[in-house]
Amino acid sequence: MPLVQGYGMTETSPVVACNLPSDNDPATVGRALPGVEVRIGENRELQVRGPSVMKGYLNRPEDTAKVLSAEGWLGTGDQAAIEQGRIRILGRIKEIIVTSTGEKVPPGDLELALMGDPLFEQAFVLGEQRPFIAAVVVMNPQVWAQLAQSLQLDPKDPASLQAPAAMKAALARIQQAAASFPHYAVPRKVWLTLEPWTIENTMMTPTLKLKRNNLMSRFAAEIERLYAR
Repeated sequence: MPLVQGYGMTETSPVVACNLPSDNDPATVGRALPGVEVRIGENRELQVRGPSVMKGYLNRPEDTAKVLSAEGWLGTGDQAAIEQGRIRILGRIKEIIVTSTGEKVPPGDLELALMGDPLFEQAFVLGEQRPFIAAVVVMNPQVWAQLAQSLQLDPKDPASLQAPAAMKAALARIQQAAASFPHYAVPRKVWLTLEPWTIENTMMTPTLKLKRNNLMSRFAAEIERLYAR
């Protein structure tokens, strides 16, 4: 089944750009539609202008002024790059992790890269105002069982998840999965769990996106342990 990716938002009625089956680069969201202008603004924010862009939020002039310039450019809240006419989304500005050393890390792409390893079913990276990036990962039970046995650990013992050998092995696989990222974006510490994040336990949205604040709260103690070591 051919798949093509596009991009838009309610405020742009809604499509801004899309790939075509005959002109498809799946690493991007394609080219802007005819009549739609795009540019990169401050902080690499993707800005959009055109007849499909809203005139403003109803009876909310202050909110309108925050996202819509006098020239009609709408700030999308997404960081992006425009390469040979194609738009590549880098991440949500409000989700960008800024470490205590000032490095900026978009978490979405990094998390997808980590999940490219069959050991990790879900990944959550963090490091806002911390000295380095860390990760919390949900492991595949079957792959974890194989790894634990190879490390002479009992996969059914919850304590095995935090055994130094297990964490060292998992971190090595994380570093390999993130090898194409800048060194400062590669997680240096990891916390392992087998409990999946779901809509029901409030760790995921109905569109299956991570609820980052909920995860930060759920793993607050574990995260402090990661950075205390």
